[in-house]
Amino acid sequence: MATDRILIVGAGPTGSLLALGLAQQGFQVLLIDQQARPDLVERSRAYALTHSSRRLLQRLNLWEQLHQFSSPFDALRLDDRVLGLTAWFRRGDLRSGNRRSESIGWILDHKPLMAELLDQLDSNTLVELHFNADEVSCRHFQQQADWIVAADGAYSTLRKSRAMAFWTHAYQQGCMTAKVSLEGAQERCAYELFRAEGPMAVLPLGGSDYQVVWSAPLQHCRQRTQLQPQQLLQQLAAILPSGLRPTALLDRPGAFPLELSLAPRLNSSNLLLVGESGHRCHPVGGQGLNLCWRDVSDLLDLTASKRINGSLPAHLGRLYSWRRLPDLIGVLISTDLLIRLFSNRQPLILPMRFLIIKLLAHARWIRRISLSAMTDGPGTLWSRLPEYGQKIARHGDQQRSPTPAEPRSTQFSSAKNGAE
Repeated sequence: MATDRILIVGAGPTGSLLALGLAQQGFQVLLIDQQARPDLVERSRAYALTHSSRRLLQRLNLWEQLHQFSSPFDALRLDDRVLGLTAWFRRGDLRSGNRRSESIGWILDHKPLMAELLDQLDSNTLVELHFNADEVSCRHFQQQADWIVAADGAYSTLRKSRAMAFWTHAYQQGCMTAKVSLEGAQERCAYELFRAEGPMAVLPLGGSDYQVVWSAPLQHCRQRTQLQPQQLLQQLAAILPSGLRPTALLDRPGAFPLELSLAPRLNSSNLLLVGESGHRCHPVGGQGLNLCWRDVSDLLDLTASKRINGSLPAHLGRLYSWRRLPDLIGVLISTDLLIRLFSNRQPLILPMRFLIIKLLAHARWIRRISLSAMTDGPGTLWSRLPEYGQKIARHGDQQRSPTPAEPRSTQFSSAKNGAE
């Protein structure tokens, strides 16, 4: 029985995870990227993972491998640095379906994540990997595919080639990321600081190492990346909560612009937009990768349930778009409102901010609703969460190592020729 051939363009965390999930369902997958493999792996950044991402990794049998590289946190301190107010989120504020876990969330470094994903893909005979793919080879592979997935980021060439609508609002803020050593931080605690120039997240990486995600006017972010390490640490020390002291800069800071973006349709014929090719939000609350991975989770649900005799229905793209848009719109609106409400000193807004922080500090049911929206998505507030640790069945023996009789470099095209 011939199966649909799926081309995924973009081998970052989202494209690679989707490729692995589709291969576990028995699809022939070709994963390509314009970058070299070392460039994909050797990026200095970290991700905040919520329970929606934890459940997806468990379904794909990846959680045990990746959990050992993650840094869990069971407390989240929320500071309004303008009003001088603090609210704490703890594990008891999670929904009952998530409380069985040991943490509110996890911080996972990019390098071990990508190394593990690519190792898993290397050992899967249903997946072909091609790096340094140019425009000519990309067009060639598209002609072979039954379905094409754009996981090539916010400036997706595939999305542009289909002239798909893409709404974008550029924030006045940019974002600077850096890894630092901190003294005085509470163990297993993450920090979210609301400041007039923009929010700042301080995320534990293990031991005294932390990832700082610092939002501010883009020009300021870029200027800070050019500072000497000691100057940058001094600026950081001046705005951190009392008792936290940065002692060393661990990597080279980077800066990038921030946008709110959404494709009103995530499909065009046989092309599907996954991850930042279809949406982008402000990093406040650590929603970025989790939102992308919920794209993966929902698409895998659809490919598993709608597949007939190895093929996917022509209306799969519409089903995927309708399923994802409520979650995407909810997260984009909520993160945008947070920025508009807390990134200023407007006197008329301060009383509302005061009330919100006080309610979060003293009303557990408010914290539980807020944390549930952050960890599982706004659309799950009134729905039952999936069972903890639920996994999907593997398809056949696709995890065995490739043999000389099955050359990986010709598998995708060979599958096409056999189907024809």
